[in-house]
Amino acid sequence: MAREFSTVGVVGLGTMGAGIVEVFARNGIDVVAVEISEPALERGRATLTGSTDRAVAKGKLAAADRDALHERVHFAVGLDALHSVDLVIEAVPEHLDLKQRIFAELDRVCRPEAILATNTSSLSVTEISVATTRPNQVIGIHFFNPAPVMKLVEVVRTVVTSPEVVADVEALCARLGKVDVTINDRAGFIANALLFGYLNHAVGMFESHYATREDIDAAMKLGCGLPMGPLALMDLIGLDTAYEILDTMYRRGGRDRRHAPVPLLKQMVTAGLLGRKSGRGFYTYERPGSPVVVPDEATPPATEAALADGARAIAKVGVVGSGTMATGIIEVFAKAGYEVVSVTRGAEKSAKVCEAVKTSLNKGVVRGKLSEADRDAALGRISWSATLDHLADVDLVVEAVVEELSVKKALFASLDEICKPGVVLATTTSSLPVIDVAMATQRPADVVGLHFFNPAPVMPLVEVVRTIRTSPEATATARAVCATLGKTGVVCGDRSGFIVNALLFPYLNDAVRMLEASYSTADDIDHAMKLGCGYPMGPFELLDVVGLDVSLAIQRELYLELREPGFAPAPLLEHLVTAGYLGRKTLRGFRDHSHR
Repeated sequence: MAREFSTVGVVGLGTMGAGIVEVFARNGIDVVAVEISEPALERGRATLTGSTDRAVAKGKLAAADRDALHERVHFAVGLDALHSVDLVIEAVPEHLDLKQRIFAELDRVCRPEAILATNTSSLSVTEISVATTRPNQVIGIHFFNPAPVMKLVEVVRTVVTSPEVVADVEALCARLGKVDVTINDRAGFIANALLFGYLNHAVGMFESHYATREDIDAAMKLGCGLPMGPLALMDLIGLDTAYEILDTMYRRGGRDRRHAPVPLLKQMVTAGLLGRKSGRGFYTYERPGSPVVVPDEATPPATEAALADGARAIAKVGVVGSGTMATGIIEVFAKAGYEVVSVTRGAEKSAKVCEAVKTSLNKGVVRGKLSEADRDAALGRISWSATLDHLADVDLVVEAVVEELSVKKALFASLDEICKPGVVLATTTSSLPVIDVAMATQRPADVVGLHFFNPAPVMPLVEVVRTIRTSPEATATARAVCATLGKTGVVCGDRSGFIVNALLFPYLNDAVRMLEASYSTADDIDHAMKLGCGYPMGPFELLDVVGLDVSLAIQRELYLELREPGFAPAPLLEHLVTAGYLGRKTLRGFRDHSHR
């Protein structure tokens, strides 16, 4: 039988500590909430009151339950107030010496059988535990912010934590309505180890002026369905906290260069630009602590006119290709009012693409997203062809053929001869260098990447890729076209993976490495990222959907271009692909899908 926790102590009443107090008090457990001074105690009390009052206002907590919750909390200054609690959770700032001092003191004050827990997100629980005479009763209980809302708790055991303590804490998590994942003491645990490499990489992208903060954040929200972009998330976490976590993970986690904090991060922390809490980080906020972003000197102009500045007029668009991507792009342009010339290799392929577009448009009518008149008008704007010569009078060509450089280069050389001057030539490649395609023509200034996401009619993001030869007019034209399509166009340089794949796939590769090292299970890693970070899918769910062969090819491209050791494809990913386990399409990837 798991032990019954009737009184719990919480040390440190910042946002996290106050949230943990609320979680316990909401679940009928008495809490002793401790701070270092009266003013700090009052701030903690105000945080708890504000949170519970908001819950009442939103109808998520009855006023009577709020009052009962507050009655369960006893506020006190000093650790001596914790002499009779069953469990203490420490939630003070991430400094090892501070935590060790507190644990030494808790060891003296608390009953011999009390469990001592730390909410650290990156420090070694083992190093904290050795400050006590009872390391077997020390454990990590890592809540996620905001604690009352987030479902995940990482339970972190050291090599000496007693199995009974682990079992008791797991039972407590279930009582609190949380999902726990139990793991060993390793830098960053699951969620932060996967999250912070990705966040640091995004900061590096911004630091190198590869893309704007707005475009990096929009790309990850719209391209991956994430609740927040990486730079906005850094501002929420606090740049000082992020720096400490990265620095700790770098020193404790094998000195992986991708966890070495990007220099810009240290400069911003030194300059006091800490994110929301200071009112300025990557973005500028209405006031310190406010979530409301206000324009600053780096904010791009929001007007359509500014977006279209220097853009060429586009009325007629050619789409070359007969696959899923080409079909979706034809539909998108036709629905947006453009005349479209579809070019495939042969009448048979044209008929197939025509049928696929009709089927998709009919689905839109059935679902009430499109009127019959709009469907007929869209179809009426498309002409079908099997020869490139019919692109002689178009204003924009979008190429969506197979991902082979030789094929694309031959096509662009032909387009160069056929198309009139001033036509923007776009490739939808997701992994090949756009400059290689551009240099197959005599007009590289007019060549741009337009990377649509699949399915093109649904996905709101397009990556606009400019090479070092792309003219500002061609880039402006591509952005204006994206706006007319109702898509968000994000502009980036011509580097492997562009924004989304360059940030997404190393994170997926890291998850595979974590599984490979037997640190955690695929289920627990997926739970951690979905419940702890609000991701729509866990990394292994996503890998099985994307296809392990596709993922491996992208990861290899990133590694070949950037030569970053941490980007080398995980051997387990290579082995699964070699074995023919490619994900859902073969019914077996990281999971067996044959029974689903």
